Amino acid sequence: VLILMSDTGGGHRASAEAIRDAFKLEFGDEYNIMIKDVWKEYTGWPLNDMERQYKFMVKHVQLWKVAFHSTSPKWIHSMYLAAIAAFYAKFHPGVNRCYCPSEEVAKRALLDGLEESQVRVFGLPVRPSFVRAILSKDDLRVELEMDPELPAVLLMGGGEGMGPVKKTAVALGESLFDKQQNKPIGQLIIICGRNKSLASTLESMEWKIPVKVRGFEKQMEKWMGACDCIITKAGPGTIAEALIRGLPIILNDFIPGQEKGNVPYVVDNGAGVFTRSSQETAKIVAKWFSTKRDDLKRMSENALRLAKPEAVFEIVRDINELAAQRGSLA
Repeated sequence: VLILMSDTGGGHRASAEAIRDAFKLEFGDEYNIMIKDVWKEYTGWPLNDMERQYKFMVKHVQLWKVAFHSTSPKWIHSMYLAAIAAFYAKFHPGVNRCYCPSEEVAKRALLDGLEESQVRVFGLPVRPSFVRAILSKDDLRVELEMDPELPAVLLMGGGEGMGPVKKTAVALGESLFDKQQNKPIGQLIIICGRNKSLASTLESMEWKIPVKVRGFEKQMEKWMGACDCIITKAGPGTIAEALIRGLPIILNDFIPGQEKGNVPYVVDNGAGVFTRSSQETAKIVAKWFSTKRDDLKRMSENALRLAKPEAVFEIVRDINELAAQRGSLA
């Protein structure tokens, strides 16, 4: 099985590795799984420099917005579907199977010419480590050296550490400290991704609440499992992982076009809120950790209802059935 992906952000590789790991768990050594960065390994300049170009584009979101919409047919411009804002070029009528994360995206695939027999709606492929049993929240906090008592918020900026991470972290440092009682009401975990400069800056700061600063993490299931809510941009992979962990989500940013449709999916289903304001984000978390714990609990329950933890296993089982139908290619 050849999986083609691109190391633009953290989500593409995470999904590819999720499928690889699920194949290994389900079928052992029956399949040889290869993951290739199609742009970097098999194209020339400028396509083989896609990773660096992506980092530049996501830091200049208006430029990304122009590029996204200039390559889309005009009749698609106003269509933003829940769960994934599906880009028109992702649907090809010649595929044997198209795996969609939601019914809304499946409808779009059918509109673009695919037959119902080609489409399956399983959800996004999330790493099996999110599905298989892990330690309890209490045990995870011991392992990760977190405060065992204080509620925890996870602040993320995607694989490239984009978005208002520093500003939000500073605001949380203030809102989660009770000045009257002179003690913290929560703790903060910051995932900076590949942004080493951001991580270094945050580590050098003085905090009045417990704060942990991390770089690019490969065991996000543990950090999510140890926290009570998450702040992130609207990347579909992170959203899917957070739903599986039952984390209420504060969406604070999105990449224009491709991630815009993820915002109403989370908000309209009662699993989170959207705000670009760092101060408002900090106020929301402070209320969730104090006077509005019922809101936090309700959103957690809604998140679990939306979660599709078995998606990656359903995908690899379906691929296995397709392979069996076609027989040996030798």
